[in-house]
Amino acid sequence: MQTVATSLFLSLILLQSCREAANNAADYTGWTAYAGTPDGMRYSSNDQINKGNVKALQLAWTYSTNDHDSANRSQNQCNPIVIDNILYGISPKLKLFALNASTGQEKWIFDPASEDSNSHLDPYAYYKVSRGLVYWEGNNESEKRILYSAGSRTYAINIADGKPIRSFGENGFIDLTKDLDRVNGSYNPFIVNTTPGVVFRDILIIGSRVAESADGAPGHIRGYDIRTGKRKWIFHTIPHPGETGYDSWPDKDAWKKLGGANSWAGMSLDEKRGIVYIPTGSIAGDFYGGFRKGTNLYANSLVALDAASGKYLWHFQTVHHDLWDRDLPANPNLLTVTHGGKKIDAVAQITKHGYIFLFDRENGNPLFPIQEKPVPTFALPGEEAWPTQPIPSLPEPFARQKFSEEDISDLDPQTYPELLAAYKKIKYSTMFTPPSKEGSWIFPGFDGGGEWGGAAVDPESATIYVHSSELPWSLTMIDVPTSGNAHMKIDDGKAVYNKYCISCHGPDLKGNGPSYPSLVDIDKRLNKEELRKTIDNGKNMMPSFKHLTEQEKNALLSYFIPNADNGSLKSETSEVSKEPGSHSILDEVPYTMTGYNRFLDRNGYPGIKPPWGTLNAVDLNTGKLIWKVPVGEYPELTRKGIPVTGTEGYGGPLVTKGGLVFIAASKDSRFRAFDKKTGKILWEAVLPVPGYATPATFMVDGVQYVVIACGGGKIGSPSGDKYLAFALPSDKGQ
Repeated sequence: MQTVATSLFLSLILLQSCREAANNAADYTGWTAYAGTPDGMRYSSNDQINKGNVKALQLAWTYSTNDHDSANRSQNQCNPIVIDNILYGISPKLKLFALNASTGQEKWIFDPASEDSNSHLDPYAYYKVSRGLVYWEGNNESEKRILYSAGSRTYAINIADGKPIRSFGENGFIDLTKDLDRVNGSYNPFIVNTTPGVVFRDILIIGSRVAESADGAPGHIRGYDIRTGKRKWIFHTIPHPGETGYDSWPDKDAWKKLGGANSWAGMSLDEKRGIVYIPTGSIAGDFYGGFRKGTNLYANSLVALDAASGKYLWHFQTVHHDLWDRDLPANPNLLTVTHGGKKIDAVAQITKHGYIFLFDRENGNPLFPIQEKPVPTFALPGEEAWPTQPIPSLPEPFARQKFSEEDISDLDPQTYPELLAAYKKIKYSTMFTPPSKEGSWIFPGFDGGGEWGGAAVDPESATIYVHSSELPWSLTMIDVPTSGNAHMKIDDGKAVYNKYCISCHGPDLKGNGPSYPSLVDIDKRLNKEELRKTIDNGKNMMPSFKHLTEQEKNALLSYFIPNADNGSLKSETSEVSKEPGSHSILDEVPYTMTGYNRFLDRNGYPGIKPPWGTLNAVDLNTGKLIWKVPVGEYPELTRKGIPVTGTEGYGGPLVTKGGLVFIAASKDSRFRAFDKKTGKILWEAVLPVPGYATPATFMVDGVQYVVIACGGGKIGSPSGDKYLAFALPSDKGQ
C-alpha cells in the first residue's frame, strides 16, 4: 500500500520534472533572434491574430529611414528582432536602428558610414544586404549589445544608446577579412556577412559571403569571444592537413588555394545540446571544377559542430562536386518529429533544387532513406563530374523536378513558338547534367526552389512551410576568350573582362536583368572615377575587385572608356602583368559561363507553365506534401481569366499558433496570410514595394504585431526603405 510520504515524494518528482521540461521548452512568444529563435523555426506561439479575425488586420505604424536608392539598386531583406518592447532593424544603407515596437517611433540610429573613413570613396558602399542581427545580454545591464554586419565589419553596438562598444574587436568591430588561417594572401579579399550568425553562451558564431569566382576567399566558420571580439575557434570548411575530411581531397594543397564552402545563409543552434548546424555553399568557381577534383568537402554540406569549441561532430553533403551553384540557401529548422512511433529531435534542411533533407539532430542519421543515384558524367575536357548525387526518398520535393517540352508556357499563342524555339536551342537531360557548351537548363533555377528566405515549421504538427520560385534558367559554357594582341590596350582590357566579368555581364556586355546590368555604353553613364570605385568596391550583387592589379584595373577602364586618360589612376602602363612567376587559380579555369539567363517570354513572363511561385506545406512526420498554392499574381493575366500564376519571389514565411502562415515575397507587392491547414488565402495587404524579406511577429502591451521590411530592388522591382507593422483594431484583439 502506497504511503502518504511516498505519494508526496512522487508528486515532488513529477513537479520537478514538469519545471525542468518547462525550462527546457523553447519560448516562441517573442522574436529575439533571426528567424525568431536560435532554432530557426520562424514560428510564433502568439495567437491573438488568428484565422477567425485576421481579416480585420490593419496597418498600425510605418517607419522609414529615407535611404533607399532612387535608381532602384538598393534592397532590404532584414528580419528584425524585438527585445524588451524595442524593435531593432536595418535600413537599405545598413544603418542599425531602434524603435518603439508599438508605435514605430525612433529611439536611436547608428550609421556605419560614420565609422568608416573610406566609405565616401564608394557611393554604393552601404547599398549592400544585411538580413538580420544578433542580441546578447551577458550578465548585467551594461553588457547588453546588438551584433550586426555592415560589409566586412561586424559591429558590437550598445543597446542603450546605439554607440559602438570600443572594447570589442578593433575599436568596436571585427574585420572578417582577417584570421582566416590562409598561408598566403592569394585570394579575392571580398568577404562580407549577409545573414547573422548565432550566439552560444559568450561566443558569436558567424559565416560569410565570399566571391564566387575561382579565386574566392575561404569560407571558414568562426567563433568569437562576444565580449572582446577575439577569435576563439575556427572550423576549416576546406579541411587542413590532419583534420577530418582532408583525405577526401585528391589535391592535398587544396586548402592553400581554394575558397568558398562558406555559410552565407545563416545557421541554427540547439542550445540544450550545444550544437550549431551550419549549411554551406559550393567551392568558389561555380560551374567548372577541373581544378577542384573530388566531392569537395565541406562544400554543399550541412555541418554539425560543437558550439563551444568548433569541433566537428557530423556532416551530410547534399551535392557532390557542385557544378550548378547549388549552395544550401537557408538556415536549417530544428524540430521534433514522430518517426517509427518515436519522438525524434530532428534537423530539416531545404535546398535550391526543391528537396528537404531530414536528419536525427544528434548523429546525422537520415530519417528517410537517401539514395545515391547515378547521374550523367560526360563533361567538358578537364572536368571530372561526380557519378552519383544524393536524392531523398522522402520528404516529397516542394518544387517540380523536371522541365520538358510539354512544360513550356502556352498562355500566349504568339509567344509559345518563340519559347519553343528557344527551348530547343538548349540541351537538357537531367537536373545534374554537367555544364557544357551546348547548354543546359537549370531547374529549379539558380535562385531556387528554396532560397534564403528559408522555411517555417509548426512544432505542433511538424509541418514545414517553404516558398519556392519555379523558373528555368539556362547555363551555357564557352572557352575563356584570350586577347588578340597583348600589346594593345583594348585587347588587354577585353582579356581582363573575359576573366572576371563575362560570367555575369555576358560576352556582348548586355548583362541579364537588374542584378547583372548591361555595360553597353557604360561610359555614357559613369566617368572613369565612378567606374574605378565600382571595380574597387563592388555594387549590389557584384563583389569587390580591389585585388586586381593596377594594370588590370586600368586595362578594364580603357576597355570601357577607350579614350580615357587613366594616368591619374596610378597607371604606369596599359599592359596586363603580374609579378614574374605569379600564378592565380583563375589561370586554371579554361571555361566560363555566358551569364545568368532566366527563361522569359518577350513580355517578361516565365517561359514555363504556372505556377511560378508557390507556398508549400510538407508533413515531416510522413514526408508527404500536404498542399501547394500560388503566391503572387499578375493582375493583367488574372483579368484575362487565367488562374492565379504566382510570381518569382524572395523571402520566407512565418507560421503561428493562430493557424496562419504570413508571407510577402511576391513580385506584386502584397503581404498575405494563409490558413496553415488548407493553404486558403485569408487576408492580404498592399505594400509600397515588394517585401523581399521574412516577417516577424511579437506582443507588446497585450497587442500582437506583424512586421515586414519592404525593400524591393530585386527582379526589376522599385526600391523602398519602409517597415510596416500590422495589428488588429483594439476591439478585435481582446
